Amino acid sequence: MEIDIAGTGSRLRLCRAAFVEPGSSHSQMSDGPNRSLIVDLDPAILEPEIGDRLIRHPFVPLTPAANKLIDYMSLLVGSGGASGTNVRLWVPLLLDALVHEPARPHSRLGALLAGIEPKLGLPWTAEMMAERACVSVSRLHALFRAELNTTPRAWLAEMRLKRACEWLTLSEQSIAEIAYRAGYADQSAFTHAMRRATGLTPAAYRRQHREIRSKSQ
Repeated sequence: MEIDIAGTGSRLRLCRAAFVEPGSSHSQMSDGPNRSLIVDLDPAILEPEIGDRLIRHPFVPLTPAANKLIDYMSLLVGSGGASGTNVRLWVPLLLDALVHEPARPHSRLGALLAGIEPKLGLPWTAEMMAERACVSVSRLHALFRAELNTTPRAWLAEMRLKRACEWLTLSEQSIAEIAYRAGYADQSAFTHAMRRATGLTPAAYRRQHREIRSKSQ
């Protein structure tokens, strides 16, 4: 599901949540059926530090602990057992799981990904990425699988599409220019990727999101 919060957009998945500050404009859309768990929080229960952090970074990765808590509440809701007492006990646990992430091991891919993201227009290959990371191609694939559960090619395709969608929504660049900057062979390749991922052409995606933003203002 795509969601826009005060002009900043992102895609929500099973491993990603969003925080909407009270009074903040927001809109959402989906190209298919989905289920969401929406928690209407009283701002008074948020510690200032936690509230400020969520406002600054509204898109939050779901930790394994948070996912377990969400699964638990989903089961309660489905069985009609989500009482007020259960919810009052559950919310603090969820907030703690969202904002207190366990320390993560050092990423072997961090520097590589940070170097690729500003240069998506380059013709990146697994061989180029491996050379830049100073590892073999097979080791590169193993690192992507271990750290991101994906492949270099799939990660690059997702990142290019994500940036292109952001530029379609927030910039006045032409579709051909966006396709070039995002690293697509041509506008036709970009259109094909957009249709496969969203069911929309780049022009239709831009028009739809601008209409959503216009209605929310």
